[in-house]
Amino acid sequence: MIRSYDRRIDRARVEDLERRCEVGPTERVFLFTDTLGDPICRIRNSPMYKMLVAELDNELVGVIQGSIKVVTMMNKPPKDMAKVGYILGLRVAPRQRRKGIGSSLVRELEKWFVANEIDFSYMATEKENEASVRLFVDKFGYNKFRTPAILVNPVQNRPSHISSNVEIAKLRIEDAESLYRKFMASIEFFPHDIDKILGNKLSLGTWIAYSKGDQSSWDSTGKVLPTSWAMLSVWNTGEVFKLWLGKAPLSCLIFTKGSRVISRFFPCFKLLPSLPDFFDPFGFYFMYGVHGQGPLAGKMVRTLCQFVHNMAMASKDCKVIVTEVGDQDEVRHHIPHWKLLCPEDLWCIKALKNDDVQERRRFLYEYLTKTQREKALFVDPREV
Repeated sequence: MIRSYDRRIDRARVEDLERRCEVGPTERVFLFTDTLGDPICRIRNSPMYKMLVAELDNELVGVIQGSIKVVTMMNKPPKDMAKVGYILGLRVAPRQRRKGIGSSLVRELEKWFVANEIDFSYMATEKENEASVRLFVDKFGYNKFRTPAILVNPVQNRPSHISSNVEIAKLRIEDAESLYRKFMASIEFFPHDIDKILGNKLSLGTWIAYSKGDQSSWDSTGKVLPTSWAMLSVWNTGEVFKLWLGKAPLSCLIFTKGSRVISRFFPCFKLLPSLPDFFDPFGFYFMYGVHGQGPLAGKMVRTLCQFVHNMAMASKDCKVIVTEVGDQDEVRHHIPHWKLLCPEDLWCIKALKNDDVQERRRFLYEYLTKTQREKALFVDPREV
């Protein structure tokens, strides 16, 4: 039986299922999730959301979540907006897999999308997750259209050096919104309610970096900008859920434990990074809206990342900093990350609407699946 989530009777059972269902980039690295008593925490901040649960013989055996929002769907004039549904959090109890439960959950969630007049449904999964790819692409007709890179940088036990030649300023929410709408609103899947994201309590702020020599050319409205600059925002996911590593290669375990011991007893070895203990629950900061312009934009992006790293050090349970960028976005080369922890993501999309806007839907669908798009990417932190 597929039905809507009922907090009174389902909360503990969904949490238990979440703890038993691993996620992760490879069969050797499993991450587990603790939703801190709120199973819908990952979708609660979206404009519209829904969770469905599957029951079999009075046992809760599966869950799926979905959210709805309005986004930009074109990066060339005239800009076009679309209503999209995002699928996430599909979990099936390990002993109940390959029985069609996942398919039933996806099918019912798509019905909710259709009832709310969604133009497109989309989802994201690890590129190596063959079971998920087969389900959505082969069975439900989703099309692959983006392969972003997830960049993960461990928070080390010593601060990063911030260049004295770079100025970093925290933007007011209205100024950050103005800059994002000016420079990133044409990118597909840019959320129409960016103001709600920036004003959310989980958004720690937006910062801009520029050379101190360019100070006089910067004003907070964005009408006059420095020659080179970069900006990004930070979302605190640790306030809503925690992760922990359930399994990892022996080499990873040895390096994690060994580097901490060496750093503690032999501090002279400054070049060896000391990694956090990922085998205990941890939170992470998500950097979103990473954008830069000018010949020194890369340096400004790296400086902002170093600034966020130092900010994360002050948090008691933030152990990694994560961001997601387009596979050809040049900023990825300036974002510190540890390659062993960085999987490739896969975004898939499916057209759902079947009414009098069929021609518009077909045009957008062709555009997304067959047209070369901008290299930059805006990832909604509410969908992490």
